[in-house]
Amino acid sequence: MKHTPTIRAELDSYLQQKGLSLAQFGQLAGMNRGIVSAIVTGNKSMSVNQLDLITEAMDLPEGYFYDLFIENYIIDTPPNMRRIEPFLFRCAELDKLDAISRVVGAIMDNLLYSPKLFEIAEELLKQGRHAAALLLYEGVAEAEKYQHSERLAVCQYRIFTIQVGNDQSRNLKAATLFESFVERLDEIEQLDALKDLANVYRSLRKWDKVEEVARTMRAKAEIQYTLEHQQQSRMRDESSKKLSRPLFVYIAYADLLCSGSCEAKGDYHQALQYTYAYTNLDWVLEKDEDTQYWMGLFQNWAEGNTYVYKLLSGDVSVLNDYVQYIIASSDKVDKEMIVKLLNVMFAANRFQLDVNDILKRFEMIIDSFVQQPSSDMYTYQVVPEQTTRFKYELAKYYLNRGNYSYGFRYLLDVLSKSLANNKESFFIRCIRLFEQFKQFADVRTFIKYESLVSVGQRERLFYY
Repeated sequence: MKHTPTIRAELDSYLQQKGLSLAQFGQLAGMNRGIVSAIVTGNKSMSVNQLDLITEAMDLPEGYFYDLFIENYIIDTPPNMRRIEPFLFRCAELDKLDAISRVVGAIMDNLLYSPKLFEIAEELLKQGRHAAALLLYEGVAEAEKYQHSERLAVCQYRIFTIQVGNDQSRNLKAATLFESFVERLDEIEQLDALKDLANVYRSLRKWDKVEEVARTMRAKAEIQYTLEHQQQSRMRDESSKKLSRPLFVYIAYADLLCSGSCEAKGDYHQALQYTYAYTNLDWVLEKDEDTQYWMGLFQNWAEGNTYVYKLLSGDVSVLNDYVQYIIASSDKVDKEMIVKLLNVMFAANRFQLDVNDILKRFEMIIDSFVQQPSSDMYTYQVVPEQTTRFKYELAKYYLNRGNYSYGFRYLLDVLSKSLANNKESFFIRCIRLFEQFKQFADVRTFIKYESLVSVGQRERLFYY
């Protein structure tokens, strides 16, 4: 039988090697002699704080004994959450994710530990320690997978939001897995979950799913809005605190999502009908500052989108009005600016419009587009995807107008981003566009293109 070493034995060996008494070591570690003695003799268990003091006094790296701590005080003894909880937080601070995984694996056979681990995960999430929180959520979800509990659904929601990133294939898997858990969430929390789910499907251009989720969100939000105004004010305040936005927003945003889906499908008439729906917000009863802010946003979006759908329908006479609308909001680069300029490029390429003056007018803003960290699913998912689409439309525009240096620069950038983010459809579109104009590419451009395509073949994003 394999003998497991102990921290106690390691400490005792160190004291003998250095010729230190318990009192002397206690002074080095800032600990009482009696506590050191009890630890060495095995008469006292050890906290992670005491372990850190001992490790520092022995001049060892932080977390050096954490694997032994798990063996000695978590696996080999009955789990004690008063010891485990601070240990997990400390592991998260030191990014000791393997240690967290071992602890979760050691104790999660017993469902009694699920509530506390869930609480710890929630606190870690608030602290921004997403990787550590994810391990706990996954552990709780695995342990409770047959329980059909609300806590299981919340864990799956948290896992979904943490996992969503730049890899679109991974995002699709995360969204597909989470969707089946939405109905198990609290009725209020379902609204934010559906909003986040719709934004991921939107970034994936899964328009049928966008509309399906948006309609579900709208129906649920309408019910909650009716109930809210039938309840006492205290109950309304409590339900509203659970939401990231005023309740009416989920109704109006559902129409905005559906209008965007219709736009993507080329049904601009229906897109306008949805736009008129979220333009008319006379039914909203609230008058507070937050409500007024969101109502202003929807009015602004409606004005711009009305121009867009008319423009993309072929009414190019509204282009100047649309540009003036963009200029009015161009004092700062907001997350919608990329979408506004993308619409200009869609129209330019579709109807062979000369928009050089417009591009020059917004040159500084275009150059300043960068992907910023964000706390909301829309900005994190939709805006980077729209930025990629914008660069593709720029490449197409410049290539069609014979400005090959600009065209190929944007095209190779999109090709590279598509490869990094696993965007197969964009990757193939870039290849087709390059092949159309390859006779105008210089040697350096062609070499870079061939290199990217070669990587794409290895990653199975493209086949000849």
